[in-house]
Amino acid sequence: MKIIDLRSDTVTLPTPAMREAMYRAEVGDDVFGEDPTVNRLEEMAAERMGKEAALFVVSGTMANLVCLLTHCGRGDEFIVGHLAHTFLYEVGGSAALGGLHPHTVPNRPDGTLDLKDVESAIRGDNIHFPRTRLICLENTHNRCGGAALTVEYTDSLCRLAHSHRIAVHLDGARIFNAAIALGVDVKELTRNVDSVAFCLSKGLSCPVGSLVCGSAEFIAEARRSRKMVGGGMRQAGIIAAAGVVALEEMVDRLAEDHANARRLAEGLAEIPGLSVDLERVQTNIVYFDLIEGSLETDRFLAGLREGGVKMLSTGPRRFRAVTHYGIEAADIEEALMVVRRVMEGG
Repeated sequence: MKIIDLRSDTVTLPTPAMREAMYRAEVGDDVFGEDPTVNRLEEMAAERMGKEAALFVVSGTMANLVCLLTHCGRGDEFIVGHLAHTFLYEVGGSAALGGLHPHTVPNRPDGTLDLKDVESAIRGDNIHFPRTRLICLENTHNRCGGAALTVEYTDSLCRLAHSHRIAVHLDGARIFNAAIALGVDVKELTRNVDSVAFCLSKGLSCPVGSLVCGSAEFIAEARRSRKMVGGGMRQAGIIAAAGVVALEEMVDRLAEDHANARRLAEGLAEIPGLSVDLERVQTNIVYFDLIEGSLETDRFLAGLREGGVKMLSTGPRRFRAVTHYGIEAADIEEALMVVRRVMEGG
């Protein structure tokens, strides 16, 4: 039985072209700046994001942590949405390792932060307060249904931050999904942020890795932060080679994932006992709920597993399904058939 794994786009397997590139990769010591494949990947990433320089790191969590450590000093404060990945799912690393103080403001359903809330959260010059150094955005926004933050919103947030001499970091783990969904060049979504991190290991299908992009000065300092948290790799070109292929070949195909997610959401919405907010499905992430009085969570997930489908439970009676490379239109129809059978008690 083929397993249709919709838990996350982190479960993607590398493409044949990636495996070949990894096998043939030219390598060197990256900490010395001597790995030609890493250098090429970093140059490509910086160009795609419209920034001066880039830094290859092992994960999205490390990418965000490196940026926070580089922007802020111990005791400094950063403003972040209450549903942000940086706040919820990164083990409190900014506090544990950086001594940083998160100041949360509510995320709206579309993933944005109300600019009035943000401005109210900015600390005044008072010895009782930590200094506000940074504002963090997330695009696409995972917990807000894969919502894509627009160019106009991002620019307005950056104008506010910069008017207070505060930097902006963009957790762009799925920033290419946002660009594809909005029909814009990714540079438009990153042009005014001070740093941006994006993942290779989600929709772009690489086995490992993320990129941090920013000014040359910022990246030089971020390189020190990466080393401090144990992220200095040696012959890293073996894994960076997959990233080169990803940026060359895997970005435009994200539109297929979005189409599959839309079909999945529409199909789930037709099944009695399930609730889906179709307006929230913009990219490759679908959240849905079991209506009270239908199946229990454990029974629903067990039924899916028996039918060869995996989804992620994200809360009481709430689930997430993520489309990605390796999931075809036929797999979506098969998954819907399994869900329908489970909900009918078959």
